[in-house]
Amino acid sequence: MKTVIQRVLKASVVIEGEKVASIADGLLVLLGVVINDTEVDIEWLSNKILNLRVFGDQNGVMNKSVKDIDGDIIIVSQFTLHASTKKGNRPSYIKAAKPDIAIPLYEKFIQHMESDFGKKIQTGEFGADMKVELLNDGPVTIIIDSKNKE
Repeated sequence: MKTVIQRVLKASVVIEGEKVASIADGLLVLLGVVINDTEVDIEWLSNKILNLRVFGDQNGVMNKSVKDIDGDIIIVSQFTLHASTKKGNRPSYIKAAKPDIAIPLYEKFIQHMESDFGKKIQTGEFGADMKVELLNDGPVTIIIDSKNKE
Protein backbone atom coordinates (compact mmCIF):
# COMPACT_ATOMS: atom_id res chain seq x y z
CA MET A 1 0.00 0.00 0.00
CA LYS A 2 1.18 3.44 -0.83
CA THR A 3 -0.12 6.63 0.72
CA VAL A 4 0.27 10.32 0.27
CA ILE A 5 -0.59 11.98 3.58
CA GLN A 6 -1.27 15.67 3.76
CA ARG A 7 -1.68 17.70 6.93
CA VAL A 8 -4.69 19.90 6.28
CA LEU A 9 -6.54 22.80 7.83
CA LYS A 10 -9.58 21.58 5.89
CA ALA A 11 -10.41 19.04 3.21
CA SER A 12 -13.49 17.79 1.41
CA VAL A 13 -14.60 15.29 -1.22
CA VAL A 14 -17.36 16.01 -3.74
CA ILE A 15 -18.96 13.36 -5.96
CA GLU A 16 -21.41 14.41 -8.68
CA GLY A 17 -21.87 17.81 -7.07
CA GLU A 18 -22.56 16.41 -3.58
CA LYS A 19 -20.13 16.87 -0.69
CA VAL A 20 -19.64 13.37 0.78
CA ALA A 21 -16.82 14.13 3.23
CA SER A 22 -15.49 17.20 4.99
CA ILE A 23 -13.01 17.77 7.81
CA ALA A 24 -11.19 20.58 9.56
CA ASP A 25 -7.74 20.04 11.14
CA GLY A 26 -6.40 16.60 10.35
CA LEU A 27 -5.07 14.36 7.62
CA LEU A 28 -6.07 13.72 4.03
CA VAL A 29 -4.85 10.21 3.16
CA LEU A 30 -4.68 9.15 -0.48
CA LEU A 31 -4.42 5.34 -0.54
CA GLY A 32 -3.27 3.11 -3.38
CA VAL A 33 -3.53 -0.69 -3.14
CA VAL A 34 -1.28 -3.12 -5.06
CA ILE A 35 -2.00 -6.73 -5.94
CA ASN A 36 0.23 -8.24 -3.23
CA ASP A 37 -0.99 -6.11 -0.30
CA THR A 38 -2.23 -7.98 2.78
CA GLU A 39 -3.63 -7.33 6.23
CA VAL A 40 -0.04 -7.01 7.45
CA ASP A 41 0.27 -3.92 5.25
CA ILE A 42 -3.01 -2.59 6.65
CA GLU A 43 -1.91 -2.99 10.27
CA TRP A 44 1.54 -1.51 9.75
CA LEU A 45 0.34 1.44 7.67
CA SER A 46 -2.59 2.23 9.94
CA ASN A 47 -0.32 2.32 12.97
CA LYS A 48 2.22 4.47 11.15
CA ILE A 49 -0.35 7.03 10.01
CA LEU A 50 -2.17 7.33 13.33
CA ASN A 51 1.09 7.87 15.23
CA LEU A 52 2.85 10.05 12.65
CA ARG A 53 4.01 13.17 14.48
CA VAL A 54 3.32 15.94 11.97
CA PHE A 55 1.33 18.41 14.11
CA GLY A 56 2.94 21.17 16.12
CA ASP A 57 3.28 21.13 19.89
CA GLN A 58 3.25 24.22 22.14
CA ASN A 59 6.72 25.12 20.79
CA GLY A 60 5.74 24.70 17.14
CA VAL A 61 7.74 21.47 16.82
CA MET A 62 6.09 18.66 14.86
CA ASN A 63 5.69 16.41 17.86
CA LYS A 64 2.00 15.46 17.89
CA SER A 65 -0.06 12.92 16.00
CA VAL A 66 -3.57 13.27 14.61
CA LYS A 67 -4.76 11.35 17.69
CA ASP A 68 -2.96 13.80 20.01
CA ILE A 69 -4.72 16.82 18.50
CA ASP A 70 -8.09 15.03 18.21
CA GLY A 71 -8.00 15.74 14.49
CA ASP A 72 -10.00 14.18 11.70
CA ILE A 73 -9.10 11.97 8.75
CA ILE A 74 -10.38 11.57 5.19
CA ILE A 75 -9.25 8.50 3.24
CA VAL A 76 -9.53 8.57 -0.56
CA SER A 77 -8.75 5.63 -2.84
CA GLN A 78 -6.12 6.57 -5.41
CA PHE A 79 -4.91 3.83 -7.76
CA THR A 80 -2.83 6.35 -9.71
CA LEU A 81 -0.29 6.38 -6.86
CA HIS A 82 1.07 3.19 -8.42
CA ALA A 83 1.62 4.71 -11.86
CA SER A 84 4.73 3.59 -13.67
CA THR A 85 6.20 6.23 -15.96
CA LYS A 86 9.41 4.45 -16.92
CA LYS A 87 8.37 3.87 -20.55
CA GLY A 88 6.74 6.48 -22.73
CA ASN A 89 4.45 9.26 -21.62
CA ARG A 90 1.32 7.33 -20.76
CA PRO A 91 1.37 6.02 -17.19
CA SER A 92 0.89 2.29 -16.65
CA TYR A 93 -1.13 1.04 -13.70
CA ILE A 94 -0.21 -2.65 -13.89
CA LYS A 95 0.83 -2.79 -10.21
CA ALA A 96 -2.45 -1.31 -8.97
CA ALA A 97 -4.85 -3.94 -7.63
CA LYS A 98 -8.07 -4.56 -9.55
CA PRO A 99 -11.31 -3.70 -7.71
CA ASP A 100 -12.00 -7.31 -6.63
CA ILE A 101 -8.78 -7.20 -4.57
CA ALA A 102 -8.53 -3.47 -3.85
CA ILE A 103 -12.05 -2.80 -2.53
CA PRO A 104 -11.96 -5.35 0.32
CA LEU A 105 -8.48 -4.18 1.36
CA TYR A 106 -9.53 -0.52 1.14
CA GLU A 107 -12.57 -1.24 3.32
CA LYS A 108 -10.51 -3.26 5.83
CA PHE A 109 -7.99 -0.42 5.97
CA ILE A 110 -10.76 2.06 6.84
CA GLN A 111 -12.21 -0.30 9.47
CA HIS A 112 -8.78 -0.88 11.02
CA MET A 113 -8.05 2.84 11.11
CA GLU A 114 -11.42 3.60 12.73
CA SER A 115 -10.93 0.87 15.30
CA ASP A 116 -7.47 2.14 16.28
CA PHE A 117 -8.45 5.82 15.98
CA GLY A 118 -11.57 5.44 18.07
CA LYS A 119 -13.76 7.59 15.88
CA LYS A 120 -15.38 7.74 12.45
CA ILE A 121 -13.15 8.36 9.47
CA GLN A 122 -14.61 10.07 6.44
CA THR A 123 -13.99 8.68 2.98
CA GLY A 124 -14.41 9.21 -0.68
CA GLU A 125 -16.02 6.49 -2.79
CA PHE A 126 -13.90 3.76 -4.35
CA GLY A 127 -13.81 4.13 -8.14
CA ALA A 128 -15.84 7.34 -8.24
CA ASP A 129 -14.85 10.50 -10.09
CA MET A 130 -14.10 12.65 -7.07
CA LYS A 131 -13.23 16.29 -6.62
CA VAL A 132 -10.89 16.58 -3.66
CA GLU A 133 -10.29 20.00 -2.18
CA LEU A 134 -7.78 20.72 0.55
CA LEU A 135 -5.91 23.46 2.29
CA ASN A 136 -2.51 21.90 2.97
CA ASP A 137 -1.06 23.12 6.26
CA GLY A 138 2.67 23.79 6.16
CA PRO A 139 2.71 22.42 3.52
CA VAL A 140 3.26 19.01 5.06
CA THR A 141 3.06 16.08 2.63
CA ILE A 142 4.42 12.65 3.49
CA ILE A 143 4.65 9.57 1.24
CA ILE A 144 4.62 6.17 2.93
CA ASP A 145 4.85 2.82 1.15
CA SER A 146 4.24 -0.30 3.23
CA LYS A 147 6.68 -2.18 0.99
CA ASN A 148 9.51 0.13 2.13
CA LYS A 149 9.25 -0.36 5.88
CA GLU A 150 12.77 -1.56 6.51
